[in-house]
Amino acid sequence: MANWITRRKFLISSGLAGIALKSPMLFASTQGASSSSPIMRRIPGTDESIPVIGMGTWITFNVGGDAQLVQQRTRVLKTFVDLGGTVVDGSPMYGSAADVMGEVLDSLDAHDRIFAATKIWTGDESETRSEAARSSRRWGVDQFDLLQVHNLLGWQGHLETLKEMKANGEVRYIGITTSHGRRHREFAQIMEREPLDFVQLTYNVLDREVEDRLLPLARERGIGVIVNRPFQGGSLFRRFQSEQLPDWAGDVGVSNWAEFFLKYIISHPAVTCAIPATSKVEHMKENMGALYGSLPNADQRERMASYVRSL
Repeated sequence: MANWITRRKFLISSGLAGIALKSPMLFASTQGASSSSPIMRRIPGTDESIPVIGMGTWITFNVGGDAQLVQQRTRVLKTFVDLGGTVVDGSPMYGSAADVMGEVLDSLDAHDRIFAATKIWTGDESETRSEAARSSRRWGVDQFDLLQVHNLLGWQGHLETLKEMKANGEVRYIGITTSHGRRHREFAQIMEREPLDFVQLTYNVLDREVEDRLLPLARERGIGVIVNRPFQGGSLFRRFQSEQLPDWAGDVGVSNWAEFFLKYIISHPAVTCAIPATSKVEHMKENMGALYGSLPNADQRERMASYVRSL
């Protein structure tokens, strides 16, 4: 297993997973982001970088044993890794998504092409290792890159075990998650006193509360940030898809609403990765478009938020 983990870490941290052999020029340099260079973000406190656009699996990969839908999700994941994605996020809460992910990874022989992240989601704080082991079998991975306590459920006991697991080399990174803007005060308190590698939280162009405290705290503490619900569960598209992009959209490196929403998020200096979810190949291509090109600066970000509020 040691050789597998070493190769996997090399592929991911080098940004080569999935497309290195097909498109070697994509990774010439991430400095001064050219249109052919994926935007990478360093995991704080490490020499490892990951692409700023990842993939969530909530709802989208919970398709049970439907062979046609599993095949479609296989095409979605193939598109994701072929376009430079590595970070895939799941949870035992997501029904059959873990089993589907395992089947898809087997089909694509892609286990060493992803940064595998899942969560611990049980109220029994003695079940941390057992839950992680079940998820490992379902995904078909020897080891997760990141294990997170889902929505702080039983976080005290789970986090203590996760710290032991990291020290023993059973997992590479550990963290906590929240969603829908819940429990931010307690979340901040945990960030202030616990040795976390990552936090996962809700952030988008309309839900900006985390800009006040949690994102600055993550920078101060050297904690990576994974952003969930970047599209408000799809409601941003339902609300704004019929609206025109501003005539200055090209100045901030966007050509569609998916890129607009995602580039607003990933241009924040505290954000390490955003994890939009989709079940459609074309939508995945739009999402992955945000992995390339330029990023808006601070003034442009505020202009983007103001434009959305004006619609």
